[in-house]
Amino acid sequence: MKYELKLRLLSVALLIFALVPAMAAEGFSAKEVVLEHIKDSHEWHVTDLGEGKPLVIPLPIIVNSSTGWHVFSSSKFEHHADANGLRQGPYGLAIATEGDNAGKIVENGEPVLDLSITKTVAVMFINVIILLACILLSARWYKKRQASDGAPGGFVGFVEMLVMYVVDEIIKPGVGKGYEKYTPYLLTCFFFIFTCNVMGLIPFPPGSGNVTGNIAVTFFLAFCTFVIVQFSGNKHYWKEIFWPDVPTWLKAPIPIIPVIEFVGIFTKPFALMIRLFANIMAGHAIAVAMPCIIFLVATMAAGIFYSMSAVSIIMSIFMMCLECLVCFIQAMVFTLLSSVFIGMARAVPEHEH
Repeated sequence: MKYELKLRLLSVALLIFALVPAMAAEGFSAKEVVLEHIKDSHEWHVTDLGEGKPLVIPLPIIVNSSTGWHVFSSSKFEHHADANGLRQGPYGLAIATEGDNAGKIVENGEPVLDLSITKTVAVMFINVIILLACILLSARWYKKRQASDGAPGGFVGFVEMLVMYVVDEIIKPGVGKGYEKYTPYLLTCFFFIFTCNVMGLIPFPPGSGNVTGNIAVTFFLAFCTFVIVQFSGNKHYWKEIFWPDVPTWLKAPIPIIPVIEFVGIFTKPFALMIRLFANIMAGHAIAVAMPCIIFLVATMAAGIFYSMSAVSIIMSIFMMCLECLVCFIQAMVFTLLSSVFIGMARAVPEHEH
């Protein structure tokens, strides 16, 4: 706990340090700072070294325009937009900074096919590598031990504790009999979401990515659960959807209940997607917004500035500590609901046991 608190204090300090150059700029906008930290981009912005000198990590650009496929670095784009709100780049391409195409690569004002490695994708690759390293290191420890050996300690013991908790308290009760074949997928979901959430709390590379706060990522995770649920459904699952045990007039000639149940097939994964996306994105936005209070009152009287700065730092530390809990809770909730949905699709009526 002592080291975790120190890490949170360091994260808050680094986050404030990253925002200091923005305070020096005229017309400081908290909205722009918050959006910059939670949205995806074609380059990895770290901080500003001074006015007009951003420190960024260039990322690969892979696009297909009217002149064919092009692969180059995002550093080829200019740092500042022109009068038309475009950051000009090679091959007649540009990044729009305003309008409906803001943040997209355009050619003559129209978006092009973009398969670039954006910040979210780059952070996700890093998170996957870290996750694989953690799991493979733990597996390597077990390969060198016998079943009669004592329980592991340290990092391997922590990983085992998480695995046993998720399996015994979430997957097994949720899925029920035959849970073993769903365990690899559900454990992957839990550890992937948990790793992405934790890495998102680190305000500097290789962290700071808003992976699970990106709706495309949560959509794919929810879609995977949706596919598994439908293929796991037994005859009772489909019967309860198209011919449930309700009065006949609710099923025919107007299929009121079947329509409602059929819509429910899609609302469950939709809730999974929105729940994870909204909670993580809101957490990132609040964590960044708290330090902005310091800069918003920087031009006021000294008494107000120092008092609000203290309040802002205290609230930032509180939110960062709360986010540590949210990292685990959101991974657990997604895994729990996925387990329950799979278990419901495989459930057998009591009288047929």
